[in-house]
Amino acid sequence: MIRMEIVECWKRRRGMVVLTVAGRYAVIMLLLMVALEVLPLASAEEHERISGSAGDVLEDDPVGRLKVFVYELPSKYNKNVLEKDSRCLTHMFATEIFMHEFLLTSAVRTLNPDEADWFYTPVYTTCDLTPNGLPLPFKSPQMMRSAIQYISNQWPYWNRTEGADHFFVVPHDFGACFHYQEEKAIGRGILPLLQRATLVQTFGQSYHVCLKDGSIVVPPYCPPQKMQSHLILPSTPRSIFVYFRGLFYDVGNDPEGGYYARGARASVWENFKNNPLFDISTEHPVTYYEDMQRAVFCLCPLGWAPWSPRLVEGVIFGCIPVIIADDIVLPFADAIPWEEIGVFVAEKDVPNLDTILTSISPEVVLKKQRLLATPAMKQAMLFPQPAQPGDAFHQILNGLARKLPHDKNTYLEPGHSVLNWSSGPPGDLKPWKLS
Repeated sequence: MIRMEIVECWKRRRGMVVLTVAGRYAVIMLLLMVALEVLPLASAEEHERISGSAGDVLEDDPVGRLKVFVYELPSKYNKNVLEKDSRCLTHMFATEIFMHEFLLTSAVRTLNPDEADWFYTPVYTTCDLTPNGLPLPFKSPQMMRSAIQYISNQWPYWNRTEGADHFFVVPHDFGACFHYQEEKAIGRGILPLLQRATLVQTFGQSYHVCLKDGSIVVPPYCPPQKMQSHLILPSTPRSIFVYFRGLFYDVGNDPEGGYYARGARASVWENFKNNPLFDISTEHPVTYYEDMQRAVFCLCPLGWAPWSPRLVEGVIFGCIPVIIADDIVLPFADAIPWEEIGVFVAEKDVPNLDTILTSISPEVVLKKQRLLATPAMKQAMLFPQPAQPGDAFHQILNGLARKLPHDKNTYLEPGHSVLNWSSGPPGDLKPWKLS
């Protein structure tokens, strides 16, 4: 009787599913078994430890392995920018702000620059926002150049390496290429003055001019307290098979279509808008976080850039991320076993998405869910305040510590220079001032 009620409930919520298709039949059986607790539901108390080197790296403690000197810049580069627009504290680019705050009180900070392994320049380049809250990157190169000019004049440490022992947080769509459209970002390239520095950035894509060797790819900022406030009981059945909320087309910036998301999101909509297994829409309900916790798979397609907060949300809420972004480089890939917790679908294979997902066995789904329930993995995706052991702040420090000691090419011969201060688009060379 209970089983029949669940079947009828499923039909009402998702529509009639053709059970003669073996893959879809397996999906329904999986959802029924989870709902009936025939198969155990993964929870925070029921998880698998990440095995092998990935688990060991995830639990590294950076304290005692490196020392960081934080430059004290004029407030126009950080504090004043934030005071001008406090929305910068909550958007997905806020990593640059919270990394600064974390380092000021971190045990790895040193006040003696002569003993530092790394130097950090706290400049908030994503805090010039549109009325809609999106960052305008057009003055970011000028701002970054101005900050580097300042530290090179005030201290000797930049000049002895031209940034090779410095790191910068650049959470723009395409990192230090400082543009939100890929074609224009590629045309710009990475700011020339940052060519020797280590970049901490959300953008990651192999064989791309906006990702230089040695960069540390990090998750975007998602407010931890907000996510915590939307947690539901872990025993809640996952009655949604595939979930996605977001744009499929960007008519304003891509009126002809096909350029935004390289057509992948449009393909999702055109192929699956009427598929009962897919709960997809442009609407963003107030129950968005709760819905993710009721879903088995959450789509994480590229947009203008390959990354998005959905990766973080999927891990935190135990929804298996379906990553649709060719050649993406994922956050902390040496510590988080993305192949084991997610599903990768090539952009060209989006029309076969239903077949791909319904072909995954219940055992594999449950294994992924149990790995996603690993507390250490969830912690590594967040920037909490105050910081916690193993969180994203510490994963960044781990990445920096693993680059030590610096090789002999880090330090330049006295009087020798590699960087060209006059290189770059003419607009970037103009003096910067806080507007």
